[in-house]
Amino acid sequence: QMEDPIQLKEEGNKYFQASNYEKAAQSYTQAMKLNKDKALQAVLYRNRAACFLKQEEYAKAASDASRAIDINSSDIKALYRRSQALEKLGKLDQAFKDAQKCATIEPRNKNFQETLRRLGANIQEKVEAGGALRIQFSTDSRVQKMFEILLDENSEKEKREKAANNLIVLGREEAGAERIFQNNGVSLLLQLIETKNAELILAAVRTLSGMCTGHKARATAILHFLGIDNICMWMSVDNEEISLAVCNLLQAITDCLLGQGKEEQHGKEAVVLDTKKDLRMITMRLLDMLVSKKVSGQGRDRALNLLNKNIPRKDLKDHDNSRTIFVIDNGLKKILKVVGQIPEMPDCLPLTENTQLTASVLLNKLYDDLRCDPERDNYRLICEECIRSKIDPQDMDKTLHAIQMVSGVLQGPFDLGNKLLGMKGVMEMMVALCGSEREIDQLVAVEALIHASTKLSRATFIISNGVTLLKEIYKKTKNEKIKIRALVGLCKLGSAGGTDYGLRQFAEGSTEKLAKQCRKWLCNTSIDTRTRKWAVEGMAYLTFDADVKDDFVEDEPALQAMFELAKTSDKTILYSVASALVNCTNSYDTKELVPELVQLAKFSKQHVPEEHPKDKKDFVVKRVKRLLKAGVVSALACMVKADSAILTDQSKELIARVFLALCEDPKDRGTIVAQGGGKALIPLAVEGTEVGKIKASHALAKIAAVSNPDIAFPGERVYEVVRPLVSLLNTERDGLQNYEALLSLTNFAGRSDKLRMKIVKERALPDIENYMFENHDQLRQAATECMCNLVVNKEVQERFVADGNDRLKLVVLLCGEDDEKVQVAAAGALAMLTAAQKKLCSKLTEVTTQWLEILQRLCLHDNMEVQHRGLVITFNLINADKELAKKLVETELLEILTYIGKQEDDPKKQNIINVARDCLTRCMDYGLIKPLSRA
Repeated sequence: QMEDPIQLKEEGNKYFQASNYEKAAQSYTQAMKLNKDKALQAVLYRNRAACFLKQEEYAKAASDASRAIDINSSDIKALYRRSQALEKLGKLDQAFKDAQKCATIEPRNKNFQETLRRLGANIQEKVEAGGALRIQFSTDSRVQKMFEILLDENSEKEKREKAANNLIVLGREEAGAERIFQNNGVSLLLQLIETKNAELILAAVRTLSGMCTGHKARATAILHFLGIDNICMWMSVDNEEISLAVCNLLQAITDCLLGQGKEEQHGKEAVVLDTKKDLRMITMRLLDMLVSKKVSGQGRDRALNLLNKNIPRKDLKDHDNSRTIFVIDNGLKKILKVVGQIPEMPDCLPLTENTQLTASVLLNKLYDDLRCDPERDNYRLICEECIRSKIDPQDMDKTLHAIQMVSGVLQGPFDLGNKLLGMKGVMEMMVALCGSEREIDQLVAVEALIHASTKLSRATFIISNGVTLLKEIYKKTKNEKIKIRALVGLCKLGSAGGTDYGLRQFAEGSTEKLAKQCRKWLCNTSIDTRTRKWAVEGMAYLTFDADVKDDFVEDEPALQAMFELAKTSDKTILYSVASALVNCTNSYDTKELVPELVQLAKFSKQHVPEEHPKDKKDFVVKRVKRLLKAGVVSALACMVKADSAILTDQSKELIARVFLALCEDPKDRGTIVAQGGGKALIPLAVEGTEVGKIKASHALAKIAAVSNPDIAFPGERVYEVVRPLVSLLNTERDGLQNYEALLSLTNFAGRSDKLRMKIVKERALPDIENYMFENHDQLRQAATECMCNLVVNKEVQERFVADGNDRLKLVVLLCGEDDEKVQVAAAGALAMLTAAQKKLCSKLTEVTTQWLEILQRLCLHDNMEVQHRGLVITFNLINADKELAKKLVETELLEILTYIGKQEDDPKKQNIINVARDCLTRCMDYGLIKPLSRA
């Protein structure tokens, strides 16, 4: 009997592949009972939906697919499977909507397009056959019948499931939702919830969510009928599915109250009351949930998530931050109580591993949403009052909560946390608790010291008082939770005090030993996630040592454990993982040593840092290859998807640095694209620190220069890449960034006119033209090649035709360069321009006196590609105008054309001979020359 949900999932997959759908469904069901991971739960539901589809149990398939979609609304497989099931159930309009969502996510998928066409045709047939399409079970009697089946305990299970699924589908349609609402449906749905049957509760809550979505009047009526106290009570239960479904219901109601619903009223009960009053009532109940012992850890998380999403302003241009002020005045102390909880103490509120971090995120969002100093001062005073009321030297348990609160604030609005550290007695109490004999005191104090030591100004005090205590704690304690925190504290203090201080002194040259211990903690899944995250932070500091990082990348289990932890919603873990990877890939900034200054330092007997052998290029390359093989790109792509409150700008910059290091070898770029690296880099290039955006844009350029854009950046995503690439053309960027940006834009410009138009709209042309003047051969060549691809676009051609610019002259002169690659590109551009715009043919002869000499040189060039382009330009000039052709015939160019045209046919250069003959034929058509008779 397996107890690992992942193994059970794999077993189910094997049964499914063997067409044993019943066994497969059993394996997925068993995995669901053991699983606690939401992402995996969604996969299990959608997999079981596939089994039910194969078994033709369409109601069950639709139900399971809906559960997967509740967890991840953009789960394309679940959406498509629900569409298939609903089609079989006759719900064509619902099936069409799901298929439409699939096609929006993947517009190039032929299956989705075909499904949309088929469903559209079927719907049209029904409309033509007998009026508008009606949703099944839309009559009053049918609705009533569904409720009778659901509320009858003696009804067959299959019938109840089918009725529940139909009810959910009905609630999502406007006509169906209104039909339920007008026929006492809300009261009947409340009866379903009161049955305490999980399946019926879920069906009722999901139906209510559908009824509330996008309809303010109905949402308000349902809120008042159900009562906010009941809704919060249901959300508080220790059942993840029910808690999440109720959270979605409350979010749908809140969206309507915030103005995202319709204004019209339906039904006598739908009296729209003051939305501000309702919103404040909801907010107060959510704040009450935070400190209630009756609320489960999951329920508390839901309340925090709703506050995080709906209270702070989404746009700072909106001056109304009254919701934030209301929460600070009425609930800041309650949020502080959550961050001040100590899980190891008996009086602790029920929490999950993410509760306190989510509360810290809320503290940060609220603080950032304040508009002026008086508002921030009020926030600080409430925090100080709350902490001061807890500090009591005679009651250490009470004091522990105060220190834990400071820790929580330091993980949120750090600047405020720094001010709280300055309160009388806080720092001293933290150091004193380190020396306590009680393990709980040590645990809280060490954690607080770690968060406090992030700023050097505070770390100085701690270094002088806390390092010795931390060393003693690390050596003496047998509690792994304390030991790992003490180690990280020493790492941080060592970093704050200088690399030759704290940690190096403590480790006595053996950082590898400490790193080995950290890796053991990382791999030990029996230790709670909250403790293991400290092992990640320890590795972030310890990997400054070249030997440590080399050993780390060779430890596959440790790497995989770190990657797995990176998927958790924890700001500290994300930053620590990114820091460790930056160290392992040597993608941090290094100061270039000036040889003269090194010699001077040696002469004056000063210490000169030398590069560790394992920090040399060969070792770095090996580490990068090892990380790629271990799946680092997938981990990074997962980290990029984290909420903006968790994925800070600093973390984004670190991730961008790692990506750039991974992209160094062109052979690895295909692997990076295949594992989602291209998609992950786009948001990093758009948002974050300036350095981070440049690094991400450079990594995109490396990928775009050698990859097929349709594969690397499918669909509309490719257009998002253009702006980051154009930003690298800035003269403040280094030559390599300029060069690789030009290569990538050349690649894009060769794909489609829509991409060429996007490059033009992003104002890249002036920069590209500037690089065509560049003295650096490679930059000039890359810019000319890029322009060669861009001149196919009509708007670019019109810029060449316009008076008062030297664009055409520049291209003509570049055709006369000695660099063959530049000549090829420039001659290609000129050939396309003169073929598309006859005005440019006559203009070409006026821009420079050297035009004829350059053209003759092109036509006689040893490089057949250059020669062919020169002859095409000549043909374009002759074809454009008889007078221009006459001018050319009167020069030595006629002799050149005659010499080439008279040559015997040769497959290797037949295209060249043919163009020369076409030139001569056109001149004969004009009557400028007579046919040449061959002997």
